[in-house]
Amino acid sequence: MTEACLRPTVSNKALQAAVTDLQAVNFWVGFLRFGVLGVAVIGCITLAWTHAAGLSFWGWTVVAGVFYAFWLICTHDAIHHTLLGWPVVEETLARIISWPMLWPVGVYAKLHRLHHGWNGLDLRDPERIQWTTQEYQDASPFVQWYMRHQWLIDILILGGLGIILKTLMGGRRCQDLLPRLRFQLFADFLGIGIVQACLIAVVILSHTSIWRYLLFWLCLERVVGVIAQTRAHLEHYGLWQQVGGHQLTQLYSSRNLQTSHWFSWLVGGLNYHAVHHAFPSIPFNQLPQAYDRLQTVLDDHGMPAMELEQGYTQAVRRLMNRFILIPMAGGLSTKH
Repeated sequence: MTEACLRPTVSNKALQAAVTDLQAVNFWVGFLRFGVLGVAVIGCITLAWTHAAGLSFWGWTVVAGVFYAFWLICTHDAIHHTLLGWPVVEETLARIISWPMLWPVGVYAKLHRLHHGWNGLDLRDPERIQWTTQEYQDASPFVQWYMRHQWLIDILILGGLGIILKTLMGGRRCQDLLPRLRFQLFADFLGIGIVQACLIAVVILSHTSIWRYLLFWLCLERVVGVIAQTRAHLEHYGLWQQVGGHQLTQLYSSRNLQTSHWFSWLVGGLNYHAVHHAFPSIPFNQLPQAYDRLQTVLDDHGMPAMELEQGYTQAVRRLMNRFILIPMAGGLSTKH
């Protein structure tokens, strides 16, 4: 970050004024995205179980996993109430599509609010993806090895189960801070248990092997996990820093990525992640316009441009082999 960014010259009021009119939720836009992705997931799963033969079954399952990952991203919009604009309906739909994949979305919703408040500012951030210099120095050799190879291990090995475990651990750790987390933990465990019991009952009644169902679920989890972990790492890795107030910190400690319009639609506009972090009430279809406006405000006030990567593939290639630590004071510590 340049010296200019260390002396902010733009106010939160100027930033807010630029995007005030972009915060209205269009029900039909969100409903169309949720519905199209849902039909794609259910259709691919149906084709997988209709074609029980080896390659066809696993091929359609993998495709279903890809669409399921993007469908689950709709739950992110839902917990911000920017998908449909109907909070009760959104949160209900989020649980319906999350519990089959063991995703504790109620716990995530509470922790995610802390993430929006603490990113770049408070190391207790439950979604922090980066380690501090002190944490690295204090870690055992094995954990240090994991930290140096975090991207590959998280994306290819820990996957979706790793995100689930991290979320549950964060929920348990923050119970005293957010007492409602105890209820959400209970509700998610109960909901997941009921949904999985129903699915297994259907498998048994249809005279299908439970092992086949478990392998099917694991295949979905692997595919969803790769996409979810990659997204989680790209959004913030290497950018932890405090710049002025809360909104400027979010704009500079989150990453934007250039991509096609259709892929931006699939990820719910989260390729404009810095904009989302600074203004989480802006719905996904308005984030591109908000990005342009905010960048203009920053330019007009002599501030550095927001982080913008040239696409997901290029960003992964650039960052995967870099090991970047958060220093305890000023700057970023980078090891190769």
